[in-house]
Amino acid sequence: MKPWHTIAAVLTVLAAPAFFVVEDVLSGVVLLMLGLAAAWKADRGGCDMNAVPAAHFVAHGASRSSGAARPPSLLRDLSLIAMGLGIVRLIPLAAELDDWAMLRFSLALGGAVAVPYLVSRFLYRDRATGFPWRAGERWGRLHWSWLAAVLVLGWLVLPFYFISSGVYRNWPAVDSPELIARLFVGVGAVGIWDELFFICTVFAVLLRHFPPWLANLMQTVVFVSFLWELGYRAWGPLLTIPFALVQGAIFLRTRSLGYVVTVHLLFDAVVFAVLVHAHNPTLFDVFITVPG
Repeated sequence: MKPWHTIAAVLTVLAAPAFFVVEDVLSGVVLLMLGLAAAWKADRGGCDMNAVPAAHFVAHGASRSSGAARPPSLLRDLSLIAMGLGIVRLIPLAAELDDWAMLRFSLALGGAVAVPYLVSRFLYRDRATGFPWRAGERWGRLHWSWLAAVLVLGWLVLPFYFISSGVYRNWPAVDSPELIARLFVGVGAVGIWDELFFICTVFAVLLRHFPPWLANLMQTVVFVSFLWELGYRAWGPLLTIPFALVQGAIFLRTRSLGYVVTVHLLFDAVVFAVLVHAHNPTLFDVFITVPG
């Protein structure tokens, strides 16, 4: 690893906790500017074709034999992450269920995925991001077993976390069928977006320059920071950090966006049920770890 490359990427991803944990926009912007400046410095040193790790090609279902038109530019790639983070930061991330809030989330989160993708494909012309929905091997016994394990682990851990810590109050009370339906749509939509941005954008870009373990650690910083402002606070990072790391590892193993999205949606289905139960104890009263 080249030091300027690492410095540039670390500064860029540290903008996420500045934006979403500390909620200091100025610090986040400064970190992004420093990160991009360091990336420019790194690029001036020249790019080595061997700097594109095999994991990037695996993640996108390609091979080295397909070649690349040119070595990847760290400045361009980190600028995609900066664009996404900047777009997300345009809105408050407090969970709300009114029409304007849902439209605001749709535009900002959708833009954070679409803008880097379109810039990479049509302006930079290097397809640094992508969405390999069906790539990878067919699901086997291990894949299905993990899906079942996710449901069981969520059923055991999430009720205790949300209710004992009180973080369920970070989501609005859902006391009508309409609000419950809106919560269901919102939780699922954000779960899908998480994988489109954190895995298929941030992680995929970092894999072009860093070994998988380091790229996964850095995408986890961004992932967990976003979830913190969204509402997963108190000791939530003890859950969200391993979840983010495992999702990155699964994506590397399966090369399938469809599978990581399925894992996330199953987990979020339990989140939804727990939030409804926390606000309405007679609904979804199926959890055995709810604090007495």
